[in-house]
Amino acid sequence: MAFTAKQIYVNLPVKDLNKSIEFYSKIGFEFNPQFTDENATCMVVGDNIFVMLLVEPFFQTFIKKEIADATRSAEVIVSISAESKEQVDEVVSKALAAGGKPSNETSDQGFMYTGSFQDTDGHLWEIIYMDQSAVEQG
Repeated sequence: MAFTAKQIYVNLPVKDLNKSIEFYSKIGFEFNPQFTDENATCMVVGDNIFVMLLVEPFFQTFIKKEIADATRSAEVIVSISAESKEQVDEVVSKALAAGGKPSNETSDQGFMYTGSFQDTDGHLWEIIYMDQSAVEQG
């Protein structure tokens, strides 16, 4: 039997939790107050998708490795879906207006449209719209 997760939690270290909450709030994300304190917050990305933003000293308690400096190196790209090309552009524009930095140029491959940004800690984010009818046509 294959393993199928019911939820996904992405954990990201942040330098300033309040600054991160402000940044993601401006993009339109909400937070679960039950899982928010001075060390962490739970950002709700979808019905079963969450990003735990953890201040670096707290994040360090979960790992034995050094925390990567996301402004200089990359370990992951967090990719999330959008409902349209316009929504991709809207989310990226909001991220840049909120203090994020550009990552890659917008890419339109016909069946897939992608925009990207770096958050205030340098983590890479990709917003993707996939045209299912174009995918089904091959």
